[in-house]
Amino acid sequence: MSYFDQATETLPREQLAALQLSKLQAMSAELWGKNRFYTDKWRAAGVEPGDIRSLADLAKLPLTKKCELMEDQAANGPFGTNLTYPIEQYVRLHQTSGTTGVPLKVLDTADSWDWWGRCWAHVLAGSGVNSSDRVFLAFAFGPFIGFWAAMEGARKLGAVMIPGGGRDSAQRLELMRDTGATVLCCTPTYALRLAEVARETGFDLSAIPMKSTVHAGEPGANIPATKNRIEGAWSAKCFDHAGASEIGAHSFECEVQPGGTHVIESEFIVEVINPETLEAVAPGQRGELVITNLGRWGFPLVRYRTGDLVETDLSPCGCGRSFLRFTGGILGRADDMVTVRGVNVFPAGVENILRKFAEVDEFRITVNKVKQMDEMDIEVELREGSDPRIVQAIAERLDAMLAFRPRVKDVGRNMLPRFDMKAKRFHVNRAS
Repeated sequence: MSYFDQATETLPREQLAALQLSKLQAMSAELWGKNRFYTDKWRAAGVEPGDIRSLADLAKLPLTKKCELMEDQAANGPFGTNLTYPIEQYVRLHQTSGTTGVPLKVLDTADSWDWWGRCWAHVLAGSGVNSSDRVFLAFAFGPFIGFWAAMEGARKLGAVMIPGGGRDSAQRLELMRDTGATVLCCTPTYALRLAEVARETGFDLSAIPMKSTVHAGEPGANIPATKNRIEGAWSAKCFDHAGASEIGAHSFECEVQPGGTHVIESEFIVEVINPETLEAVAPGQRGELVITNLGRWGFPLVRYRTGDLVETDLSPCGCGRSFLRFTGGILGRADDMVTVRGVNVFPAGVENILRKFAEVDEFRITVNKVKQMDEMDIEVELREGSDPRIVQAIAERLDAMLAFRPRVKDVGRNMLPRFDMKAKRFHVNRAS
């Protein structure tokens, strides 16, 4: 078992701030002159590392946007200039999922990869994982970060890691049963898909001694109806986690639920800003998450605009951790909202309604332009034997929430795509 200091989770706030400042100062000094991306960026802003004398001074540094990193890699391919060390010192390569464009390539040194493992150890420990557990990772081998770092987190906690790649869903269920898996790591979508396969094949999920499921890769585990459905299917506690390939694993849900997700503040500094004015918002107000990772010196991100919407909570948590929380986890993305007939629609809100109907196995939402009028079409797959009148009930429930009625249609069994990793269920097609 390698180094993991869980004691940082209960540090008094003033000690935690002192730890963050010391790490920030050490990192900025290391980057200066070595990391071309940030050295050039800070020089252009007229700031040097010695100017950071307090955490408040972090605001002197310019914000970082993903488009800057993408443009840098396009101009300085293949890896860009956000590398602090010679390429020979890097041992891992991952990339973003590329759902919004060309994937961003991300490199890690051995030290940075160990930092990833420490972060995931916090995530898994938050869900109660210890050395007696057997952690099943239901994801495929590939460059998307997925649950790669969860392997390192499990190792740091002394748990058994069971790889589930190279198998279809039915085979994964059998492997979980045969190995006595107690923890499942996958996307929320795939947890529900595995339950669907179990139902269709007559597989008894109770034969797997599952105690908790840990989810990442997409929203869902923070959506009440989706969380409830996962917990009902698996008879296990469902835990949310948030992070990204370029940022790291930055927040996790503890066993006190609902309470939001704890930020791993020993490894990250978070700010919340108004995405329009870029000014800081007060604690408890909704804004865009800006994050600085403190232990990934090989590929750092300083004041990175994530596009995620959060609300912070500094009140004490029943678990004893002093880390601040995001109320409700990641609430959505600043660019997720779609206006339909003058109504602001968030995909997570629609999913929360659809998941309350046990008859709905899968769904797809499309916003179309029809005769200059926005229409929202919702395709659903209902379980066999479902009352067809449920479609009308769904439409009425959504009408009450949205103040307009989407067109809901049952498309029949196995007509919609299934997803192992990130699901893409919300589409905007206003050119139609």
